[in-house]
Amino acid sequence: MKISLKSESNPAELSKEKVFEQFFRDFYPRLVYFAYQILADKVKAEDTVQEAFIKLWDHRDEVSTNPIAIKNFLYSTVKNSSLNIIRHEKVVEKFKTSFIPAEAEENTVVNYIIQSEVLSEIHQAIQTLPESCQRISRMGYLEGMKNHEIAATLGISINTVKTQKQRAMQLLRLRLNPEAFILIAALIDNPFF
Repeated sequence: MKISLKSESNPAELSKEKVFEQFFRDFYPRLVYFAYQILADKVKAEDTVQEAFIKLWDHRDEVSTNPIAIKNFLYSTVKNSSLNIIRHEKVVEKFKTSFIPAEAEENTVVNYIIQSEVLSEIHQAIQTLPESCQRISRMGYLEGMKNHEIAATLGISINTVKTQKQRAMQLLRLRLNPEAFILIAALIDNPFF
């Protein structure tokens, strides 16, 4: 493509607007294709090319009116903008992958601290129970033993185990804060140990 700054029919110079319009018509599709090859996203490619033409227009007094210089300016601007978009996306992706695990890790650590504190409170509360309730509570709630296993280990009836566990729960409800009590109630079905 050859754009002359002089009109064939009119010896007066073409206005910069006319040169710009001609370059836009001729180069927009090929620049979009060029940007698409780098970005693999048509919308981003179109936006990048539009921004390149805006940049050309903003710098029209600084850019040579030579068609080769304008063509080089446009291709160079589209290439650099496209590569900047890719670099930015990589930085964003890297930030996302590095930030999310760190945040999740911190939440996990905080949860472990809370669980440790609550578990410590539960252990202390269990130690205040009468000896038989204390032993059966440890075996059932903290060690995860079933009622029949506790009964067999201690040589007592299953009903005695159930009664002692029920008594322990009543006493623990009075001694523990509500959060710790909810946790020990959850331990009935899901022991930590």
